[in-house]
Amino acid sequence: PDWVVLDALNYIKDEIDPTLSHRWSCRMGVCGSCGMMVNGTPMLTCNAFVRDYPDPGRVSPLANFPIVRDLVVELDSFMDKLSSVKPWIIRKAEKDPSLGEYLQSPEDLDLFKQYSMCINCTLCYAACPVLAHDPEFVGPAAIALAHRYNQDSRDAGEAERFDIVNSGEGGVWACSYANECSEVCPKHVDPAQAVQRMKLTSAVQWLGVWPKKGSK
Repeated sequence: PDWVVLDALNYIKDEIDPTLSHRWSCRMGVCGSCGMMVNGTPMLTCNAFVRDYPDPGRVSPLANFPIVRDLVVELDSFMDKLSSVKPWIIRKAEKDPSLGEYLQSPEDLDLFKQYSMCINCTLCYAACPVLAHDPEFVGPAAIALAHRYNQDSRDAGEAERFDIVNSGEGGVWACSYANECSEVCPKHVDPAQAVQRMKLTSAVQWLGVWPKKGSK
C-alpha cells in the first residue's frame, strides 16, 4: 500500500523483466523525469500511489511524443520548443557593474515566480489536445516560460519572443483553452493562464500598444 507506481516499475525491472526501460531520477517530484500515462492520465509516477488505481492499473508512455522504447519517449522536439522562446534574460544594454545589482521587489518576483516553478516534466504536453493534432504547436510549457521572462523586470526581450509565440498555427492562438495542461501540472504553474495572458498581450499589440511591463 505504500508503493508508488515508480516503485512497482522498479520492482518489475529488478525482479521480473530487466529489459523494461523507463526514466526516473529523484523520486521526490522534483526532477520531472518519471512522467508517464497512468490509466490514461499524465502523472509523475513517483507521486502516484498504486493503491489509488484499480487492479490492474495500466502504465504507458506519455502521449503526443514519439516512443523510443517501452515507457521512454523522445524529447528533442520539446527541448527545441523550449529553447525557441529564448528562455533567458535579454537586455538591450548592460549597466556598469559599479552601479550594483539588478534589484527586484517582492511584488516584481510575484509576477513571474509561479511560472518559474516548471520542472519540464512534459505532462502538460501529453495532456494537450492541440498537440495531439498539431505537433507544431509550441505548447503550454514553452509559452509559460516565455511569459515568465516577459514578466521579469530585468528582461527586455518581450518583442523578440512576440513573433515566436504568435507565429502561424503553432503559436498561442492555436490553443483552444481546454485547460488540461493546468489540470495535470504537478507544480501548479497554470500554463493555461499564461497562454491566455499571452493572447491578451498579442491582441493589445495588434492595436499598436505594448502593455506596460508587469501588467496583469
